[in-house]
Amino acid sequence: MRVVAVKTLKNFWEKESLAEQALKSWYEEAEKATWKSPQELKQQYVNASILSNKRVIFNIHGNKYRLIVDIEYRLQIVFIVWIGTHDEYDKIDAKNINYVKIN
Repeated sequence: MRVVAVKTLKNFWEKESLAEQALKSWYEEAEKATWKSPQELKQQYVNASILSNKRVIFNIHGNKYRLIVDIEYRLQIVFIVWIGTHDEYDKIDAKNINYVKIN
C-alpha cells in the first residue's frame, strides 16, 4: 500500500511522543500490506473498525489513540484522514470527518 498524508502522522507524534513508535510500526506494516478488501485487512488487524468499504479506524498504542484512514483497495492507497487521542475521537463523527491539510 502507498500511504498518503504521512506528514499528518509525523506532526501528531511530534506533539504526542508516546504515539511515535506505534505509528511508525503501523506505517511500516501498512506500506508492506497488499489488502484487497476490508476482510483481508481485518485478518491482520482484528481490532480495526470497518466503517465503510473504504473508511477504517485503527487502535494505536493500546487504543490510547485512534487513526482514521480511507483505503482505495484497487489502487493500493491508504489516505490518512485523522489521528487523535481516544477522548478527541469521542467528540468527532468518524464516518464524516474530512482530511484537513496541516502545513
